Amino acid sequence: MGLRRESTDLPEDRGCLQWVLGFWLVLVYLPAAWLCCVALVAEPGPRDHPFREDVRFAAGASVALCLLGVLITVLPVFRRTMGRWWYAAPFLLACVSYVRAQTL
Repeated sequence: MGLRRESTDLPEDRGCLQWVLGFWLVLVYLPAAWLCCVALVAEPGPRDHPFREDVRFAAGASVALCLLGVLITVLPVFRRTMGRWWYAAPFLLACVSYVRAQTL
């Protein structure tokens, strides 16, 4: 018989912990989503070079916030508690923002 490792987390406590940890991730992902939307909605004209750079900055800031969120999610307490779908939101936002910055 192999040695079984028992978890010290109680199942009913895990739901509360997910809410607490998810709150901090949402605080990172909401500004990233807003900046991504700003980058998508803004339509610089052909002669609006400074405005185009502002849109690229917004897209780059969104990518940076997504990377911060992924780094937070990789921490052991988040990795054990949160599901894998928390990686989907920053990946999708970062991809959309990166494509928008490259296609201006």
